[in-house]
Amino acid sequence: MGAKAPVVLGIESSCDETGAGLVREGRLLGQALASSMDEHARFGGVVPEIAARAHLHALGPVVRAALDDAGLAPEDIGAVAVTTGPGLSGALQVGVAAAKSYAYALDVPLYGVHHLAGHVAADTLEHGPLPDPCVVLVVSGGHTSLVLVRDLVREPIVHLGDTVDDAAGECFDKVARVLGLPYPGGPAIDRAARDGDPRALAFPRPMTGPRTPAAHRYAFSFSGLKTAAARWAERHPGGSVPDAAASLQEAVADVLTRKALDACRAHGVGTLVVVGGVAANSRVRALAEERCAAAGVTLRVPPMRLCTDNGAMIAAVGDLLVRAGAPAVPPGVSIDPSAPLERAALAPGAPAPAAA
Repeated sequence: MGAKAPVVLGIESSCDETGAGLVREGRLLGQALASSMDEHARFGGVVPEIAARAHLHALGPVVRAALDDAGLAPEDIGAVAVTTGPGLSGALQVGVAAAKSYAYALDVPLYGVHHLAGHVAADTLEHGPLPDPCVVLVVSGGHTSLVLVRDLVREPIVHLGDTVDDAAGECFDKVARVLGLPYPGGPAIDRAARDGDPRALAFPRPMTGPRTPAAHRYAFSFSGLKTAAARWAERHPGGSVPDAAASLQEAVADVLTRKALDACRAHGVGTLVVVGGVAANSRVRALAEERCAAAGVTLRVPPMRLCTDNGAMIAAVGDLLVRAGAPAVPPGVSIDPSAPLERAALAPGAPAPAAA
């Protein structure tokens, strides 16, 4: 019987949430999260300097809280994984500096992780290993992508389509501001939509018509939808905010799920995984369930607590890398704020060896 895999500490600090999680052999042992969202709300968006300062204050207490949640001590940590990109430069630097310190002090290996791969891996903490292959819809504040995943840490991630302008989360944030709803816009739109009619306003479904070029079959564009909603608000002062929110939410959910199911059919894939902050949206989840059931496709969505940014998802990738035999990153590893999603490991020489 082989030796037990080490406990992996995951650290996430790419935006406004400071997360720490502890994972071993695919099981979440403990986690903790601190958010500086309230500090950004009055500005209507994340202020990088405020976020970085908040991470500095929160990181130590969050790691200690995660250890307490797991009933572990620092010396129980056998590896450290950290988000090295993409994200806000200053925020990432804080997390990477902390991760290097923990790895050095504990004399354990360090792994650099792509933030979006963390979102994909978050689902494994709830539903087990990802099927090979599966289509993954990554939909968050700044990213909307459809990718084909086989082995998350051993093989390259294949992009089927990405956002060409505003991501779904950006669309929610910007339209919420126009409608007079608070930041963050996604949850505010979701709450307002509960009292609205999703068929009240005929908002467009970008890049879904018959004239959409084949190259953009799985691409996303929410800039035009954002503009349509903003123009409606300008022309209808005092109009129904719940109806606007519900109609906007319906349009976003329709586009996301329509393209995701199309990708599953075209590639003969039987499992769709929906991850990222916008995966917490109630209409996206409901419409995905409805359409997957009709198409005979298995739907996997992480629980709400694992949809938004968190340290557990980074620890999950680190755990997979450790068990795959991936090399640790060098001590001088740095950040990549605009890193493309190509592999789960985000550092020179870090991809795991191919399976035998």
